[in-house]
Amino acid sequence: MQLSPAVEKYVLHWGEMGTRWGTNRTVAQIHALLYLSPEPLRADQICELLSVARSNVSTSIRELQSYGLVRMTHMLGDRRDYFESITDVWELFRVIIEQRKQRELNPTLTMLRSCADEVAREKRTDPVTKERIRDMLEFVENTSAWYEQIREIPSSTLTKLMKLGTGITKLVKKK
Repeated sequence: MQLSPAVEKYVLHWGEMGTRWGTNRTVAQIHALLYLSPEPLRADQICELLSVARSNVSTSIRELQSYGLVRMTHMLGDRRDYFESITDVWELFRVIIEQRKQRELNPTLTMLRSCADEVAREKRTDPVTKERIRDMLEFVENTSAWYEQIREIPSSTLTKLMKLGTGITKLVKKK
């Protein structure tokens, strides 16, 4: 099995983007490869296709499984483990956002709530600073609440909403 130039380009770019998103390059490349693959792949196939050490593939697959992006599967008559990615782009988006929310947004909310409580009691903190902390807390709380609402919306509905584009903003624009 060999990667076409376009698939190789996609996998390499996804790896580069992964590093910008705070993910290991190999983890992102393996995810891209599994996402594009028409059938589940074995770890040794991934090693060969990406020219990556088996230990690196094993560690990366475990990480992807812990995120809920990749699952192990089996083939009838074959005792080896195969791996496949979630293929629905909206479900991928939901899983990734949920992981980011748990790792980044929730701790930030906790810290902002604590800071907002502390500065509210402080006399020497400038009122502008207090207001900015409250504004940031409100923004992050609203972002978190928006995510909680949107994660329940079916993929087909989200697709329709995206296609509406700026039409939605025209409906809610203030005059």
